[in-house]
Amino acid sequence: MCGIIGYVGPQGAQKVLVDALRRMEYRGYDSAGIALVGPDGIASAKKAGKLVNLESELAASPIKDANLGIGHTRWATHGAPSDANAHPHVSANGRVALIHNGIIENFASLKAELVAEGVPFKSETDSEVAAQMLGREVERGASLADALRAVSRRLEGAFTLVAVDADDTGTLVASRRNSPLVVGVGEGEMFVASDVAAFIEHTREAVEMGQDEVVEVTASGYRVTDFRGNETQGKPYHVDWDLSAAEKGGFDWFMRKEIHEQPQAVADTLLGRFDADRRLTLDEVRISEAELRTIDKIVIVACGTAFYAGLVAKYAIEHWTRVPCEVEIASEFRYRDPIITGRTLVVTISQSGETADTLMAVRHAREQGAKVIAICNTNGSTIPRESDAVLYTHAGPEIGVASTKGFLTQVAACYLLGLYLAQVRGTKYGDEIATIMRELESMPAKIQKVLDAQQQVLDLAAELVDSKTVLFLGRHVGYPVALEGALKLKEIAYLHAEGFPAGELKHGPIALVEQDLPVFVIVPPQGRDQLHDKVVSNIQEVRARGARTIVLVEEGDHEVEPYADVLIRLPQASTLLQPLLATVPLQVFACELATLLGHDADQPRNLAKSVTVE
Repeated sequence: MCGIIGYVGPQGAQKVLVDALRRMEYRGYDSAGIALVGPDGIASAKKAGKLVNLESELAASPIKDANLGIGHTRWATHGAPSDANAHPHVSANGRVALIHNGIIENFASLKAELVAEGVPFKSETDSEVAAQMLGREVERGASLADALRAVSRRLEGAFTLVAVDADDTGTLVASRRNSPLVVGVGEGEMFVASDVAAFIEHTREAVEMGQDEVVEVTASGYRVTDFRGNETQGKPYHVDWDLSAAEKGGFDWFMRKEIHEQPQAVADTLLGRFDADRRLTLDEVRISEAELRTIDKIVIVACGTAFYAGLVAKYAIEHWTRVPCEVEIASEFRYRDPIITGRTLVVTISQSGETADTLMAVRHAREQGAKVIAICNTNGSTIPRESDAVLYTHAGPEIGVASTKGFLTQVAACYLLGLYLAQVRGTKYGDEIATIMRELESMPAKIQKVLDAQQQVLDLAAELVDSKTVLFLGRHVGYPVALEGALKLKEIAYLHAEGFPAGELKHGPIALVEQDLPVFVIVPPQGRDQLHDKVVSNIQEVRARGARTIVLVEEGDHEVEPYADVLIRLPQASTLLQPLLATVPLQVFACELATLLGHDADQPRNLAKSVTVE
């Protein structure tokens, strides 16, 4: 998500930091800042917007250069993009400057503790809590490293923290949990960063930090411990990528990198969703629970991939809340005179928060008196600002035009919304919601398992590189997965592909089936016996007509084996949550096929990442 850089060495830190932030602009961000530590203490500058704004600020109001500093580009999560919410954050006593990547789940209770002690806050961020805690610890006499270990033990969630102390001009410290951190080892200089792209101009020797570890860095070396202070060892390695590859984490495409980021992205979407009473919460809610209990219809409005996430959400929301749910294409919504009242809840889904068709739908819905909840990945964007409530996906920037982690995190966020509404309306008991949440929280590890077994899908793409048409079939939540699989092939492989409800085959689409036509089929878990058996029958229908059947099915399901030419095994999951797993092989297939065909997977022709015109 955020770009992080720390430097200590003989060079002027300001140029090193700003250059590193420029190399990380590809990550996407909405503010930037640096802090330098010299004999006169900490000097900092930070500005909302692009890096050029920070550079203009430094030119207009120069700060004294130093040999130690930290820099940050922020992708807003808690608190809108603004100068005050930009990093670094400096503790109230002026002792510590800190930058942070991730989400601190328990920041609210920690902030309340600090406020009760009279500590003033200048931002809306969760990150400032860590800065203030760290400042308090060093003021009490702890070394910066000991202070960071103590603070890190108290934090919950995902974080990379990098900090400097005004009283120490030669040391920076960093810690990590569930968020990336790498050390760059130079000759007489050292770096810490969120990825190697930040320092690859200076050194290709790196050290990968482990989970729950703290590193103390000086110009001459580094020391790694766990959060309790026990000595540990980082993992040294040599970076043999060029800068372009380094930005992509060694992958050939941002899209492929983002496919591999999905376990972490889904985990981040699920972070911080419980209050002190273990009740689900959304990010910003300006709709009372009493109003939500009067809702008699839900309408989900979205475009493209987000629309397919909405189709998955319909099944889950209706099942958990027993409220009728419609899914609308945003560009058609206001032109068909939809029936919207004050008891309608409109849910909009947009990765950028600026999608013009979706924004117009929001405004139309509000004109009709409906309440609007936005699911979005971009804090401070227009759609969340004009909605009554927001659920941020916290997926981090998505560079590839064809959405991958955006889709999975939108689906996960829709599940959270459905469970939240079930909690508010009393249609699910607390223990039922907790059980579903536990399964949701297990999904990132299962997504990773799918990615670990992707070689089969890569080989399949090579076998099917000459295909002219591919069909995708699914039932229930497998149907929107089929639509999304087909869309990915259209977007980046420029291949004719269609997704169909498997039960609709006999009503027309089966006429498309011919010898050796690749047909992907998403099979529901065996627990849905009748649904499962119907899909098995559909597989037999297309195979009998010469199709090549590529079957996505859960581990342990042997019933489909006689009818599948290719079996792609998925970890076991309940029916409603299976899309988080079944979508991933289809993304991998599309990306690999596009690559083999010589297409640009990140920038497909005729498409834009954010569609800001109707």
